[in-house]
Amino acid sequence: MTDRRIAIVAHPERGVDDGSVSTITGLLRDSGLSVDPHPDRDSVGGCELILVVGGDGTILRAAELSRAVGVPILGVNYGHVGFLSEAKPDEAPDVVAQIVERRWGVDPRMTIDIAVSRPDGSVAHDWALNEVAMERDVDSRTFEASIGVDGCELSSFKVDTVLFSTATGSTAYNFSGGGPIVWPDVEAMVLTPVAAHALFTRPLVVGPASRLELHVVDGDARAKCDGRRELMAPAGSSITAVKGSHPVLLARLDDVPFSGRLVDKFKLPVHGWRE
Repeated sequence: MTDRRIAIVAHPERGVDDGSVSTITGLLRDSGLSVDPHPDRDSVGGCELILVVGGDGTILRAAELSRAVGVPILGVNYGHVGFLSEAKPDEAPDVVAQIVERRWGVDPRMTIDIAVSRPDGSVAHDWALNEVAMERDVDSRTFEASIGVDGCELSSFKVDTVLFSTATGSTAYNFSGGGPIVWPDVEAMVLTPVAAHALFTRPLVVGPASRLELHVVDGDARAKCDGRRELMAPAGSSITAVKGSHPVLLARLDDVPFSGRLVDKFKLPVHGWRE
């Protein structure tokens, strides 16, 4: 047994039974690696890698452990699309072999930092790897939002949701909301209104030095970070988003281009138009 330690983060419910986790854990231990099956913020810093057994949602949970200490995340997909995952369940032995031989690279992914300034003077901070969704509160049908970039107000409208997304998140909620797909090596933020009552509702793509802004004019809203953490934003609140102070590191096992991942994950109908 070496001093190399691998953290395991598994989905507690969806299709990941104890057998799947124990099989991967056994393969790692048989290869001489130590395993931390229940990592926390204190223990994960001593790990070489966080191996996620689950889908993209589980990877977002692992990112909460990974971000502050810079430990890369490698996903074995037991979810649906699994856009952030690197391997399928039947590839687990090959994944373990590549981990043992250190045949993996690191793909830094930009995050978003947000601040919610409320009318009572309080300010709440959070971050996201995929997106921050400014949604109407449960008691509101819509909320009125004013959006801006770098201190310049651009438009206002009644809306169900406004998304601040990263390139990584552009294939998630942003994609479902009609936003553009952005290649992950592009450091950008995307502002996408969803079900807005206005003429100017096109998505906006800005650079990493920009600041996205949203003011809650009327109605109560809430900012949901990666669908996991929620900040209340009552009427009169302002939400700002900037490039995150820390990236999340994803481990990669191959050099398949992003376009190839799009074809594979979305099952796109291509017919080899160019050799």
